[in-house]
Amino acid sequence: MIILYRILINLVFILSPFILIYRLLKKKEHYERFKEKFCFFSKKRSQGQIFWFHGASVGELQSIIPLVEKLEKEKKINQILITTNTLSSSKVFEKFKFKKVIHQFFPIDTNYHSNKFIKYWKPSAAFFIDSEIWPNTIINLDKNKIPIIILNGRITKKTFRKWKYFPKSSNYIFNKIKLCLSSSKTSYHYLKKLGVKNLKYLGNLKFSQSERERIIRIQRLKKAISNKKIWCASSTHYNEEKFCGLVHNKLKKKYKNLLTIIIPRHIERTQSIKEELIKLNLNVDTHESKTKINENLDVYIVDSYGKTKSVYNICKTVFLGGSLINHGGQNPLEATRYGCNILHGPNIENFKEIYNYLGKLKVSLKINNYSQLSTKLISLLSKKHKSNLIQNKLNKIGDKILSDIYNEVYKFIQK
Repeated sequence: MIILYRILINLVFILSPFILIYRLLKKKEHYERFKEKFCFFSKKRSQGQIFWFHGASVGELQSIIPLVEKLEKEKKINQILITTNTLSSSKVFEKFKFKKVIHQFFPIDTNYHSNKFIKYWKPSAAFFIDSEIWPNTIINLDKNKIPIIILNGRITKKTFRKWKYFPKSSNYIFNKIKLCLSSSKTSYHYLKKLGVKNLKYLGNLKFSQSERERIIRIQRLKKAISNKKIWCASSTHYNEEKFCGLVHNKLKKKYKNLLTIIIPRHIERTQSIKEELIKLNLNVDTHESKTKINENLDVYIVDSYGKTKSVYNICKTVFLGGSLINHGGQNPLEATRYGCNILHGPNIENFKEIYNYLGKLKVSLKINNYSQLSTKLISLLSKKHKSNLIQNKLNKIGDKILSDIYNEVYKFIQK
């Protein structure tokens, strides 16, 4: 399998100029920094110990921010390198004002580029978040005797089955992991079968919260919600916005002053979302728009990074996207920490244990169709949101998980 993987990843490298041109045109790549993916680094390595954290995108980045904040205070660490794959995650990173932490894009996982990356940065340890398993990088880290740690390790049933087709290769790769802290009991079970030796379950790191959590007041949105009944559809994907638009039209018969806030998972889709909703005869505006807000506004699209918490702070009824389509759902913990009630579709495989827990607390509800979402929204819009008791409970759980994981990570700093 490793030989086949190297052939395929080299083919991707050969085709990468065409892929990059397409992604640049779609505004999915940074016009200058995309070169980092080919090991043309825009930052320099400082002297001393450097610890490397890699996560795919926004969700993985946000999950480790509380841990990175604690590690930045550690005197033994000179520099922390964070790599991600997406443009959106790099923009989210810019919101944090770190002193020791730098961001680069993760290089293409050819044998050549992974070697070049490791030789330049020389990390004392490499931490991979969630489900990021890159064979060439892991093999070359192991050759250089650099410890490999998986944080919040997650393996879906589908991914597990794929690895099981190649038992020798999976054992070869997963045996190189020095420590894996799984995100759930299900992932713990799968990872153990795949060959991880040092495996622990301390809880999901996404329960933890950043010390720098802050709310940016959105004055434009404040004007839009005046005397309105509001609900939010957050982290939505293709087709989910249209679904929410249809729900809005149905609810508008009951609530003449209804406002739907949409926060798309990928803001580069904003224009197409707007056009689709206008076809439903909805009055639509965007956060970045400079025009005066219409009194009859139906849908407000948040097309700017870093505003989600601000919306959760004022809107306590949230439909969380990625759950009506075959995506696996999005992390509901951020919204619940702000006292929101969560509605979600049936496809929540990525956060099944978290949703089960929130269901027991009665702050999350499953909907399967247009009619059910409309009914649940009517019920929630007429009620007061939950007290701070649940928020405090979640914070205590998050603090405990963060402390336990930090203690495990600190062992590698001491070494």
